[in-house]
Amino acid sequence: MKRGTGPLVVAIDGPSGVGKSTIARDLAARLGLPYLDTGAMYRAVALEVLRHGADPRNESAVNAVAARSDLRLRRRRDGAFSVLLRGREVGKQIRAPEVGEATSQISVYPGVRARMVELQRAAARKYGAVVEGRDIGSRVFPDTPHKFFLDARPEVRFARRHEQLRGAGREVPMAAVVEEITRRDYRDTHRSDSPLVCDASYTRIDTSDLTPAQVVERMASAVETAHAAGAGPPGRGYG
Repeated sequence: MKRGTGPLVVAIDGPSGVGKSTIARDLAARLGLPYLDTGAMYRAVALEVLRHGADPRNESAVNAVAARSDLRLRRRRDGAFSVLLRGREVGKQIRAPEVGEATSQISVYPGVRARMVELQRAAARKYGAVVEGRDIGSRVFPDTPHKFFLDARPEVRFARRHEQLRGAGREVPMAAVVEEITRRDYRDTHRSDSPLVCDASYTRIDTSDLTPAQVVERMASAVETAHAAGAGPPGRGYG
């Protein structure tokens, strides 16, 4: 699906535990667009940092690794983007707990974010994409008219994250999940470079009491209606 003279880009932002990844994948399939997992990109950089023995808390060292890392995006046959590190598709190794912890540290650095934004823009502007993250509509693609902010009540987000970890084989106390999300929320909303924000340019959807399919339907209808009309949807809220 294309809009105007360029490929269509749908931006999805929001905090942890709102279902962004699942919803973004399903929306991409519904619209016939590639899905771009920005989180996997940051995890790949974190993995490379650890492989080089660099300290994730050392911003200059991390930026140096990010700048010279062989990180690329490749479109797969199913339309989604693969994240390639040193020419190989990243796999389960980026989901390791130590990589996740390093990712939370290195993802706030402007140098790392600048490298990721460059790659994300190049891929999505060539093929179009459904892109999810925390600064997609505010920084990476601020001009796309298709911008959604997903949110949910805190207790729902905590429960979803807890279930996600259990599904991955990690038995983590709920108190630890609450601490993790609370800490990440603060970091994401208070960082100086590209903080998590929701302004009037977004369509806000509260996913607390909705199934992923219901959220996808609302988003797809908004995109398709705006696309048919030749204009983007105004920012508004659901729920």
